[in-house]
Amino acid sequence: MKITVAENAGFCFGVNKAIETVQDLLKQNLKICTLGPIIHNPQMINHFKNKGVVIVNSPAETPGDYTLVIRSHGVPRKTMQEIENLKLSCVDVTCPFVKKIHSLVSNENYKGYSVFIFGDKNHAEVIGISGYCLDKKYIFNNFAELAETIKADTIPKNEKILVVQQTTFNVDEWSKCLKILKKHYTNCVIFDTICNTTQIRQQEAISLAKKSDLMVVIGGKKSSNTMKLFDVCNKFSDTILIESSDDLPKYFSKKLSNIGITAGASTPDYLILEVKRKMEKIMEGNDISTVEENFAEMLEESLENMSNSKRVKGTVVNITPSEVYVDIGRKYAGIVPAAELSTDPNVRCEDIVKIGDVLDLLILKTDDQNGTVTLSKKKIDCTKSFEEVTKAMEENAVLSGKVQEIVNGGLIIPYNGINIFIPPSLVYLRKPADQENLKNQNVKFRIIKVNKFRNRVIGSIKSVLIDEKKENEERFWRNTEVGDKLTGTVVSLTPYGAFVDVGGVCGLIHISELSWIRVKRPSDVLSIGDQVDVVVIGLDREKSIMALSYKRSQENPWEIFKRDYSIGSIVDATIVNLTEFGAFARILPGVDGLIHISKISRERIKNPKDVLAIGDIVKAKIIYIDLDNHKVGLSMINLQEEDNEDSGGNAEPTEELQNNDQQDEK
Repeated sequence: MKITVAENAGFCFGVNKAIETVQDLLKQNLKICTLGPIIHNPQMINHFKNKGVVIVNSPAETPGDYTLVIRSHGVPRKTMQEIENLKLSCVDVTCPFVKKIHSLVSNENYKGYSVFIFGDKNHAEVIGISGYCLDKKYIFNNFAELAETIKADTIPKNEKILVVQQTTFNVDEWSKCLKILKKHYTNCVIFDTICNTTQIRQQEAISLAKKSDLMVVIGGKKSSNTMKLFDVCNKFSDTILIESSDDLPKYFSKKLSNIGITAGASTPDYLILEVKRKMEKIMEGNDISTVEENFAEMLEESLENMSNSKRVKGTVVNITPSEVYVDIGRKYAGIVPAAELSTDPNVRCEDIVKIGDVLDLLILKTDDQNGTVTLSKKKIDCTKSFEEVTKAMEENAVLSGKVQEIVNGGLIIPYNGINIFIPPSLVYLRKPADQENLKNQNVKFRIIKVNKFRNRVIGSIKSVLIDEKKENEERFWRNTEVGDKLTGTVVSLTPYGAFVDVGGVCGLIHISELSWIRVKRPSDVLSIGDQVDVVVIGLDREKSIMALSYKRSQENPWEIFKRDYSIGSIVDATIVNLTEFGAFARILPGVDGLIHISKISRERIKNPKDVLAIGDIVKAKIIYIDLDNHKVGLSMINLQEEDNEDSGGNAEPTEELQNNDQQDEK
């Protein structure tokens, strides 16, 4: 039996920050109360309850000497005003992604807009978002509720609408809602506020469920994101929802071949580990009831890892090739092994520190017998780096780094002592066949998940590319006008034309705009990958549609004809088409003239095919020009008469033929 734990199972950034904050406040010996459960996980709630943390339902219930903690879900504006009026000591750990939604729905730029919120109306996060809306608001829990509202036609199609979603909203459900929103409401501003971690977690859970005989979803039954994980997994595999390993005997069988484990954003790592270890015990043939690991201690250890209580400062007093000795102000000697100085194994101790340097260090081990303390500078540096990348994630900052390795299609980017992993799905907007060309290349990326308990940081290049693409598109539509000349690349060919990428935005060259000469297929003129100069001939900014012309970037053959030819000019023309009434002859590429059947020969002919064939080159005289309608009349007879005159022959045309020529010229 194989057990696979999802990479992104467990605490999300917002929950992690909330737990850390409560832990730190408890270490300061403060009395803590939380406005509602700090997270939707019964084990964590009981743990903090045992530490003296009190849950209150309103700010007014806060005891006078307690510090009130606002959980990651956030609260309505009026609640924050109440806290301020009561002059309570308050720590706000609302998730930055939730705060962003508060800012969007209360933005001055969107006054007068109706707000569509997609999420559970009874969920604390949605209640908080709703409390920041300026005007009318509508809450939809799923596609069906949106469709019902549209069917009832209570909201006008041209209503100005601002759209946001609960950060843990179902990604598949949102995709369905998005399609009908864009189709029905023509004047809506849509912000995709589903948390990146939620999207990745759901996509990863679906992928794992497709390969598993059983999916185990760990988390509180009151957790919105946990229930959504259950829903998406249940579509592809037998799925169970458990709050702890105590639930396993009811469902678990060692007959299963592949088991996948994922967990909600409020599920601590120790619970995931607990479930996995008990499953492994069953695989070994043990009775699950015989497992006696102390998971309470595992929880304490997990939470302790969030603490900085083991940090000390040390002054460098001696340096050797293998160790650095430091004075940490205690009776024990402080030793920093070379391997704990830096993440770079090739750097020498003397290249990193010098005597007298004061270092931030982490205690790894105390040896009472030998009177030594083993310390690490590397882990402190990593902790600082984790703080930096966490801050970068909060601020949605764009970072840059060099790709060091390609691992299972993903990228490893070292950043301040931390390896950032970019999953394959977050490297490109469209995944190419080979990503090896990115090795040793500098790339821009964002941090989307930080889990310092697992020493894991996940980034996204795709997030930066999406924003750059959007910015380029907005700039393009803002600055481009009809008549502009652009250069682009042919990206696809269809029977009716060619699509050209002109810097992130695609436009269509209709087949009629490919050449001044009539063409049957776009591939007769262009190939995919061709670099072409085009002219913008049409723009619909609202629908993001652009019409291009390839032929107008070339010299108009009719302008050449106008410059170089006139009535009476003698031309060598190539027969390109034969009809019952005459022959079309090419004077120059893009300009054809008609030789009427009466102007082909003095002798009466029934069909031009009797005397001419396609490809023949004939001399003809221009007898008629209509530049406005792009028409030219040619005559071979007039030229024949001139030849007779030049040879001194007596083939002078009769008065009747002269009149016909004059009529044709008219």
